Amino acid sequence: MKDIEIRLVSELMKNSRRSDRELAKVLKVSQPTVSRTIKKLEKEGIIKEYAMIPDFRRLGYQIMAITLFGKPEPGTEKERADLRKAAIEMEKKTPQANLIVVNGMGLKKGRVAINLYRNYASYLEGLNTIRNLPHCDADEVESFLIDLNDEDNFRMLSMAAAARHVQTFEKSSEEE
Repeated sequence: MKDIEIRLVSELMKNSRRSDRELAKVLKVSQPTVSRTIKKLEKEGIIKEYAMIPDFRRLGYQIMAITLFGKPEPGTEKERADLRKAAIEMEKKTPQANLIVVNGMGLKKGRVAINLYRNYASYLEGLNTIRNLPHCDADEVESFLIDLNDEDNFRMLSMAAAARHVQTFEKSSEEE
């Protein structure tokens, strides 16, 4: 990515509500350059969506769960298709907000989900749903629970921290 693209993505991650004119001023480029670059990044899929991050606790969520499940090996194409279909159905009728559900590897698991729950009862219901997914060993499902009401949490979800890190890409590519 070009320097201007990296800096623009970083600025949008910090606050995507700013106008192209405001962004141009911060980036020290013209407003048409910002507009053109945004359209290009959207077309290329680098900018996927614009979203704000609410205080989930104030919306009524009490728990964030990071749940690891599934076999470490990917399985057959049919197994993966069955799981995708079941996950789509699960999303329609479960008590949680699915922030992310992805394949991965580690801790002898092949998938991870990060979900928000209103309370412990809805977490247990969501956990039961995950345990009933096809090709999932119910005894091997494990979660790490985060109490969203814990005032000692260091940093909740924030794009600003990621934006600062993205800016280091610019410096490291200059050094190469």
